[in-house]
Amino acid sequence: MSTSGPTGLGSEIVTLINKLQDVFAAVGSSASQIDLPQICVLGSQSSGKSSVLENIVGRDFLPRGQGIVTRRPLVLQLIHRDPPANQKPQTLKESGDANANPDEWGEFLHLPGQKFYDFNKIREEIVRDTEAKTGKNAGISPQPINLRIFSPKVLTLTLVDLPGLTKVPVGDQPKDIEKQIRDMLMKYISKPACIILAVSPANVDLANSDGLKMAREVDPEGTRTIGVLTKIDLMDAGTDVVDILAGRIIPLRLGYVPVVNRGQRDIDSSKAISQALEAEREYFENHPSYKGKAQYCGTPFLTRKLNMILMHHIRATLPDIKARITSQLQKYNAELMQLGGPLADGNSGNIVLTVITEFTNEFRTVIDGNTNDLSLNELSGGARISFVFHELFNNGVKNIDPFDQVKDGDIRTILYNSSGSTPALFVGTAAFEVIVKQQIKRLEEPGLKCCQLVYDELIRILGQLLNKIQAFRRYPALRERFNAVVVNFFKNAMNPTTKLVSDMVAMQACYVNTTHPDFISGHKAMSICQDRLNANKPQPPAADSKSGKLAPGVINNNKDLDVEAKKEEPSFFGSFFSSAKNGRTVKKAGPGGAPVSVMEAPPAVIKPQTALNERETLETEVIKLLIHSYYNIVKREMIDMVPKAITLTLVNHSKENLQRELLQELYKAEVLDDLLKESEYVVNRRKEVIGMVQALNKAEEIVAGV
Repeated sequence: MSTSGPTGLGSEIVTLINKLQDVFAAVGSSASQIDLPQICVLGSQSSGKSSVLENIVGRDFLPRGQGIVTRRPLVLQLIHRDPPANQKPQTLKESGDANANPDEWGEFLHLPGQKFYDFNKIREEIVRDTEAKTGKNAGISPQPINLRIFSPKVLTLTLVDLPGLTKVPVGDQPKDIEKQIRDMLMKYISKPACIILAVSPANVDLANSDGLKMAREVDPEGTRTIGVLTKIDLMDAGTDVVDILAGRIIPLRLGYVPVVNRGQRDIDSSKAISQALEAEREYFENHPSYKGKAQYCGTPFLTRKLNMILMHHIRATLPDIKARITSQLQKYNAELMQLGGPLADGNSGNIVLTVITEFTNEFRTVIDGNTNDLSLNELSGGARISFVFHELFNNGVKNIDPFDQVKDGDIRTILYNSSGSTPALFVGTAAFEVIVKQQIKRLEEPGLKCCQLVYDELIRILGQLLNKIQAFRRYPALRERFNAVVVNFFKNAMNPTTKLVSDMVAMQACYVNTTHPDFISGHKAMSICQDRLNANKPQPPAADSKSGKLAPGVINNNKDLDVEAKKEEPSFFGSFFSSAKNGRTVKKAGPGGAPVSVMEAPPAVIKPQTALNERETLETEVIKLLIHSYYNIVKREMIDMVPKAITLTLVNHSKENLQRELLQELYKAEVLDDLLKESEYVVNRRKEVIGMVQALNKAEEIVAGV
């Protein structure tokens, strides 16, 4: 294998990706959002993956044995480093590794600054760290081990050694070991920036190769898969892999490379890799099937090929990596600003002042309606309050019918009662006032309900703003206190508001203004009702032909004194008695047998018994018309005035005085520090985000130079 590693852009560009990998591995995101180009080694268990890697490195350093040995992804960064020209030959003291020399060493990312010249120690550290993360049993973990190897004998190359595919759980392996391994491998190889190095033993039919089958799932065209055929020397005599190499079996764009590794006996007898590579070269040069193409076989060719593929691949993906780093940096910087910047201390007084100002400005904006994020599908803020006023309250008042509780019969009773001992000469004003005042009081309930609905809307706006303003996520205590102060402020503002609305109803009820220009006058109401009744009334008869009595006017010189007991026409209070007992005198036989008129005492309860007579109907209709007219005026005034009252004492009061209230309650030296205790989540998240921002900044520096 040539020791003159490629200089110039090739190794630089691979080194660049190595640096990026380290930067992201340090953050723990393992370059999660940024797909770094890498070569992943894929194959079934015991297909010779580790041997291929050791041959590429030229040293023994990987754990070996039966079953699953590789239980975590191993990110292997090979770095070509020429030895210093004038260096004196050094020997390393007490090293257990016969091949140890000062020009070759390994470093682990989790042990910064520690150089391992003894490659046996590297193996021990891999085993130790694997067991620390996965336990002693055969469980697996997706957390990678990052190992760098510096050597003059390697080409700059980055490989990821993945656990081998297995089918049946052995010993105390988890039952779903196959699925676990498969999921982990898929996570690595499904990324478009990953080149798949599919290792398959040549002494097994290629169609059965697990590595190729899985590579085919994520790379059906075979554009980023390179095949490695191991155990060529174990094939039956007379068979070879020429057809596979020629791409006649399963074609791959990047082709196949056959290699010969050390057998288990060679490993047990500690055969040096340099000898093994020599044996491999001789095998291909002397084998009848391969000698014509020997320069395209073996580990040295595989290494050069991988180096070239990786370089081209990195060059192709570099612009995309740059773009992704930039966009991620913007995203994390924005999040960091939301979390209060990298320092996150700031002057506590200033923070509280800023939040109060932002909150009150937003509050005014939401109510006044010149908000920027105009949601298209629903009303918000001030528009909802307007809906309460002009839809809900408006309809609530309009739907109150003064006559759904006061029936005609009740009006008749009130008319009689309000006249007192003297029957009313005109339609009773007192009755009208009694009923109107009683009905006006019913308007208090929708008014107070309207206050409550507007209060609910203000609380809703408060909730929206608490969620919207970023500072409240950082400072849960500030959010709680803010909520309490503002809710309390609204509650206190509700007292004068409800009082004002109740007072407005009381004002309307205590003074009935019958001179209102929109009010129908008593005369007009009387004439309308009379016309209406006369239209439905039949003509009066001249005389009663059946009984032969004359019409009343004939008897008293055209005057009807109306003192006779008539059966057909009721008395003034006639409708209060049933027709059977007409409330008049009852004739009883006196002492001499002559009939004597006797008056009965009035009943304990006098209630109307019959329908309204004509006069009562007229008076009731007039009263109803007057009530209706006046009630409409009051309704109109309430619909107009209640929203103005609520706006004055609740909505505008909040807009104008909320800031002062918040300053008084929150801007106090003794509470500031308690208010600005950050939530656990914010503190932890800021650490993560700062780490990501630093890593991305470093990454941006690294790629900027290319």
